[in-house]
Order: sequence, then structure tokens, then C-alpha cells
Amino acid sequence: MQNLSETLQKISTDIANASKIHQRKANSVQLLAVSKRHPESAIREAYACGQRAFGENYAQEMLEKAEALQDLAIEWHFIGPLQSNKTRPIAAIADWVHAVDRLKIARRLSDQRPSHLKPLFICLQVNISEEESKSGVLPHELLALAQEVVKLPNIKLRGLMAIPKAETDVELQGETFAKVRCLQENLIQEGLVELDTLSMGMSGDMQVAIAEGATIVRIGTAIFGMRS
Repeated sequence: MQNLSETLQKISTDIANASKIHQRKANSVQLLAVSKRHPESAIREAYACGQRAFGENYAQEMLEKAEALQDLAIEWHFIGPLQSNKTRPIAAIADWVHAVDRLKIARRLSDQRPSHLKPLFICLQVNISEEESKSGVLPHELLALAQEVVKLPNIKLRGLMAIPKAETDVELQGETFAKVRCLQENLIQEGLVELDTLSMGMSGDMQVAIAEGATIVRIGTAIFGMRS
């Protein structure tokens, strides 16, 4: 059975190999270790192995972990749906917020970002499969939202995030990720030229996501095992 160091090394190698196969630049895809529902000790162990970016889905859990692990230089990514009454603590602790899908949330994050911190990096979550059960801005509403978000002073729009409908067909996976990439390319053509991030791909579809331009892949179970 692999230990955590070996597991992280294998995943990093898989990312590097996929990047090479699909003619991506070296080190252009970041591994985000999704640590939700896993103990602080697991994060410490992964950090000791060289992992620096960790993703959490629940505000209170992230706040508790950030406080307990404040001796580590962790890059915290909040990747779950964010309620308006939770924006203040997340704005103070997170380095990234991936799932912004409303102008109200973006405004609150900007207003509540402490002045001594650099701008908060955000991604707009796109409901690319247009599922009623999922959060995210609909594709046809994305441009209007992005144009307003980039005006906010204390956050910086870096790109898009998507959680496509579960699909085992690799070709269909690729088509969906390609739609996200095309949406970002359209935003760039509309003048949002600083966009450089596509947060898409998880354990089951990472390879396909990298082929279609992912720059952050969110991997949890493959690193830490099943959640408690």
C-alpha cells in the first residue's frame, strides 16, 4: 500500500505526463489537494511531503483548520458554495475562492477582504451542464457577471470553475470541458485578458480535463482516501 508521499508523487507524475502528452507547458497544471472531511493531521502530512495548496468545501471546517494549521504556509482554496453570511471569514483567510456564482457574493468578498492582504483570487463557477441541482452561473449569463466582477477592487478574477455532470464516456467528458475552455476564451476576446485559470477535473476525469486546458485539478479521494 502506498504511503501519502508516494501517492502525491504518483499523482504529480500523472499530471506531468498528461501535460506532456497534450503539449501543455511544464508545471502549468496545479494539484489542489481537497482535504474536506479529513483531519488536520492528514494535511500536515501532505504539507511535509511538499503539497502547499489545499481545498475545503465548508466554511466552518476551513476556518477551524486554518487556525489549527496557522504555523504552515498553506495556500487555502475555498471550493464549495458560499453563503453570504460566511463571506467575511472566508475573505479574511482564503487565498482563492472557486465557486463564486453571484455578484452579491463577489461584492461581499471584495468589501470584506482585509486591506493588508493582497486581492483575493476568485473563479466564477459555471453550471456547464445546466443541472438544476448544482450551483453556478448559466453559460449565457457568464459574460454579464464577469464584466461586473472585474470592477471590484479587492478581488481578482482569475478564471472559471466547473463541476460537470458525472459522465463515464471520455469523449463526452472532453466535450464538456472544452465548452468551459471556450467560454473562457470568449471572455478573453471580450477584453477580460488577464484570465488564466481553469479549475476543472477531479480524480475520475483529471486526464481529460488537462487535455482541454485545466490549470487546477481538484483531487481528494485519490490522495487522502475515503472521507469519514
